[in-house]
Amino acid sequence: MTSSAYKSYVEDIAPKNTIPALENGDRLTQSEFERRYHAMPDLKKAELIEGIVYMASPLRITQHGEPHAAIMTWLGVYKALTSGVQLGDNCTVRLDADNEPQPDALLRIEVGGQSNISEDGYVEGAPELIAEVAASTVSIDIHDKLKVYRRNQVQEYIVWRFQDRELDWFRLTEGKYILLDSNSEGIIKSEVFPGLWLDKEALKAFNLAKVIEIVQQGLTTVEHQNFVK
Repeated sequence: MTSSAYKSYVEDIAPKNTIPALENGDRLTQSEFERRYHAMPDLKKAELIEGIVYMASPLRITQHGEPHAAIMTWLGVYKALTSGVQLGDNCTVRLDADNEPQPDALLRIEVGGQSNISEDGYVEGAPELIAEVAASTVSIDIHDKLKVYRRNQVQEYIVWRFQDRELDWFRLTEGKYILLDSNSEGIIKSEVFPGLWLDKEALKAFNLAKVIEIVQQGLTTVEHQNFVK
């Protein structure tokens, strides 16, 4: 085989413009992370946290699917009766150069809030509220992600630690996350989204009728009406 023929043969069998697949533990820039993610259309969830790639394992309905749906039901009721807010389910968020999470749920103020929507349709900046269902990812959600969300000024962060049977609702206060406590009736009230009330024990028990009843009570308050105006 002549040298020119060999060169042609190599060019024919060599992969052209091959983009490496995302792998757990990859250390990537945000742009390279997005390039590889876009090249894997069948991939459902991957996140860049502090420059490291995290990819979700298959999700069980009992440990993630059902609690995720319960969170979305609660936030969906609030969204339905609160104009000016946007609810996201598993949306990629461009927080900073090293962090591009895909939180289970987010709630953002559309006009005058601290995040915006990019020309290509991504959330850029910190949504006011992020919620995560933490089962196999609990160590990431309550450590690395918590630090990232705090640093980027996510005002409220909810972590449902499903296997621990606990739910934490953090409020950013003077640069630190402080746990919001339930009142005497067992209700936690958002300090950023007036009327966003949660019966934590009802949610943990999947008593969605009670969860909806309580958030509907919050939606009737003067504070919520003023917020919508």
